[in-house]
Amino acid sequence: MPQLLLEIFSEEIPARMQQGAARDLERLVSDRLKAAGLTWEALTTYAGPRRLTLVIDGLPVATPDREEEVKGPRASAPEQALDGFLRKTGLTREQLVERDGVLFAVLSSKGRATADLVAETVDQVIRAFPWPKSMRWGSGTLRWVRPIKRILCVFDGAVVPFEIDGIVSDAITEGHRFMGSGQPLKVSDFVDCRTQLEKNYVLLDVADRKLRILEQAKAACAAKGLVLVDDDGLLDEVAGLAEWPTPILGDMDPQFLALPPEVVRLSMKVHQKYFAVRDPSKEGLAPNFLVVANVEATDGGKALAAGNSRVLSARLNDARFFWDEDQKVGFDAWNAKLSGVTFHAKLGTLAERVERIAALAREIAPLVGADPVEAETAAKLSKADLLSGMVSEFPELQGIMGGYYARLAGHSDAVADAVRDHYKPQGPGDTVPTAPVTVAVALADKLDTLVGFFAIDEKPTGSKDPFALRRAALGVIRLMLENGVRAEFSDLVLKALDGFLVGFNQRAAVLSFEAGEAHQANSVADINLTTSTGFWIMPGNGSYGGAYSDEGLAELAAIRLVELAGAGALQDGVLAFFADRLTVLLRDQGQRHDLVAAVFALGDDDLVRIVRRVEALAAFLATDDGANLLAGYKRASNILRAEEKKGPVATGMVQTGLPNQPEAETTLAFAVGAARTAVETALETEDFAAAMTALARLRAPVDRFFEDVLVNSDIPAERENRLKLLGQVRDVMGQVADFGQIAG
Repeated sequence: MPQLLLEIFSEEIPARMQQGAARDLERLVSDRLKAAGLTWEALTTYAGPRRLTLVIDGLPVATPDREEEVKGPRASAPEQALDGFLRKTGLTREQLVERDGVLFAVLSSKGRATADLVAETVDQVIRAFPWPKSMRWGSGTLRWVRPIKRILCVFDGAVVPFEIDGIVSDAITEGHRFMGSGQPLKVSDFVDCRTQLEKNYVLLDVADRKLRILEQAKAACAAKGLVLVDDDGLLDEVAGLAEWPTPILGDMDPQFLALPPEVVRLSMKVHQKYFAVRDPSKEGLAPNFLVVANVEATDGGKALAAGNSRVLSARLNDARFFWDEDQKVGFDAWNAKLSGVTFHAKLGTLAERVERIAALAREIAPLVGADPVEAETAAKLSKADLLSGMVSEFPELQGIMGGYYARLAGHSDAVADAVRDHYKPQGPGDTVPTAPVTVAVALADKLDTLVGFFAIDEKPTGSKDPFALRRAALGVIRLMLENGVRAEFSDLVLKALDGFLVGFNQRAAVLSFEAGEAHQANSVADINLTTSTGFWIMPGNGSYGGAYSDEGLAELAAIRLVELAGAGALQDGVLAFFADRLTVLLRDQGQRHDLVAAVFALGDDDLVRIVRRVEALAAFLATDDGANLLAGYKRASNILRAEEKKGPVATGMVQTGLPNQPEAETTLAFAVGAARTAVETALETEDFAAAMTALARLRAPVDRFFEDVLVNSDIPAERENRLKLLGQVRDVMGQVADFGQIAG
């Protein structure tokens, strides 16, 4: 069947936009052609430095004729309804078909030539293309990421004729800007196009460009006994910078290896797009770099390597200057400057944030097996490097440079490592720290962020998360789960909240609401968070009896840590947010979201215990006993729910040994009692598998009860006793999870 080949040829497309553009081109063209009634066998897109290419195999030459039946009003409907339907369909009353008193319109349309549809589609796609940034050039109205030079559009071996802002479609493409023949290349189909382009030093497929880079780069390194330092992100970028990528190995001054390797690699990567190289027989980097050129030089790349070496030396000289100067300044000077840096207008300065993190890290330290003094020390140093020259030049090195400077200042390895790694994990693919001091500081840092922004009502909404709170929450969850941190999460939230109160109390009066009456609290110690119904930082003209403030409170007046509901409101909000994030994490790991909800409904906020419960519950429900017992639970719950609508259902001890009492009723009563004891014992030791095993023993008695016993007996005493028994089944199972929230 015919093939469509489309190439939009332009000036250089930024590497970071290319793959997204390829996906957008596929989506936009697919949607429009499908809407027109076209189908095909295969669709592929390619993106490169100067062109977007689309190939569709198996397109028909025209769309099929279509006939569609549209249901209209009843034949007896008012005239106005009929007139509206006729206007909608463009038919007359005589053209409608009546069946069973209902009018139908049969709409027919002739098929259209695919070439005509392609011409319309390309025009629409180019004009509506969603580039992150675009430009207009010349006197036209067309916008594209860079000026479009030509549009190649060939269908079934013939040019699809159209014109877009003076650019006329044709069957011509161009080769490499420097190494190509310089002549227009006329093509007939994709194979011809790809073949001619490769002869003119253009690789269409980014996978081919990456493979060429890796093969030649590794070969160049191996020739000198070196190894390429892998960097997938950089590989993606340089593959979008060259149509005919040619790796060249260069040398750099060995004296620069005295700099931290992260500095050397980042200087290479960010400014020059070079790969780092190492000697496998030695520690650290080798005094070399690998640059990917867009040409095959006649001298084997010697001149290019030398020129790039001079540029890299200039960059690394700058880095060495910052490295030397930073060591002369030190942490005291940097921390002193933090008081002049605003973290957030409603959350104070970076200096105040550091104090909060330090206090919280000291509180968390015993929970993770860390030394409280070391945790507090590391936290107080954690943000200082933000004021260093090196981090000002390379923001990506925040934390990393702090770790180096802490070590040079004589701090312990545990403290230096915590400063270096406290931002981790920064994403789903990032590693999770395991060193106790690092874990304490990392948790404190993320909890302070979360509680602070929730306190000022800056929560994520939809796809918007400007303060990366979802990432922070996932970081806390992973830190706690992968390190087995056993802590009630609500307690951690309160500890983080207390840090804000300490800071704000220096400038504002705190009102404590107890038993509905306002009392002035002169310090945080005056507030009992466990008994207060709430507390509030008030502006100077507050409506609750004149709270006190100094001039500095004006910027904080909008901060509402909690309303009259007290700390619980903030706790509930943060816990609900974490429940959602944990659900997403476990779902990605294959767990069902309803099982997470069923466990969370118990009010447990120990993340490690929650995950263990979910895993045990999932394993239980995967068995026949679990699935059948869930069905029995739902049946019992439905009966009880219906009775509860009529009035209170009796609770208490279930009677056994009654006259004419069915054996199945007695058996279930004893089984429930035994299960209750076994479940409570298992839960005390957190043996959730044993708890599920105890529940599994209820499956047969519950099944037999519903087979042999009539719950809604005509005898009130029997009916009440059986409802009590079903209530006990529900209660025993409810100790393990809220089975009512489980689907099935």
